Amino acid sequence: MLPEEPAILLSFINTKLRDYYKNLDELCSDMEIDRNTVEERLALIGYKYKEERNQFI
Repeated sequence: MLPEEPAILLSFINTKLRDYYKNLDELCSDMEIDRNTVEERLALIGYKYKEERNQFI
């Protein structure tokens, strides 16, 4: 289950990416979540996934 609050979701996803996953696709597959949903929710607060940094910035 993903956090509903966008700022908490951002922190949650970036921590997982930093500590456990080499990219967003791996995280989404492992956690069985839709990548587009994550990207859309974080775009609402101005964040976009940067593959070269493996984080939302």
